[in-house]
Amino acid sequence: MNMRATGGQRKRAMDLAIGIPALVATLPVMAVLAAWVRIDSRGPALFRHQRVGLHGRPFRVNKFRTMVVDAESMGSGLRVTAGDDRITRAGRFLRRTSLDELPQLFNVLGGSMSIVGPRPTVAAQVERYDARQRGRLDAKPGITGLAQVRGRNSLPWSQRIEMDLEYVRDWSPRLDLAIVLRTFGVVMGRDDTYAAEGGAFDLPEREE
Repeated sequence: MNMRATGGQRKRAMDLAIGIPALVATLPVMAVLAAWVRIDSRGPALFRHQRVGLHGRPFRVNKFRTMVVDAESMGSGLRVTAGDDRITRAGRFLRRTSLDELPQLFNVLGGSMSIVGPRPTVAAQVERYDARQRGRLDAKPGITGLAQVRGRNSLPWSQRIEMDLEYVRDWSPRLDLAIVLRTFGVVMGRDDTYAAEGGAFDLPEREE
């Protein structure tokens, strides 16, 4: 079932059916984690950063802050590797367990994200997409996605985009459910949390 042809109503219903109970169940956990983040290092509990969403529209993604304040302007910027000294003590646990993604449930309820979809990316990366790769933006960004259960950050971006295009083309409620179930195994395995050498953003700059 092609996502472009569905209108997204069934997908939105599934997002709410999963997202509302998940948010209610995890609110106490999020409250504890938010307090820990603030106690552990100076700064806010949440990291809110502008990303590119459905059809190229910008939105702000919510995550627990796992790095020191203004870390994106230090060192390797948005690229984070194992052993990165910008990561806080609380942040190492949050990244290892993927609990830093929990606040994105608010994005899901607000409609800027979906439970399953291509991971949200930044405008500087989208500028390097060709016309076909921009088809990745035909789905709302997701908390998890096809690329996340097939290798996460160990995959170069060119491969992740191909998987995202496959997801947009082949979307169905069954596929979303399968990805959600596989995500639990990936998170429990705690693999590919950080960008590996092969996981770089490898799209060439586009000529003007």
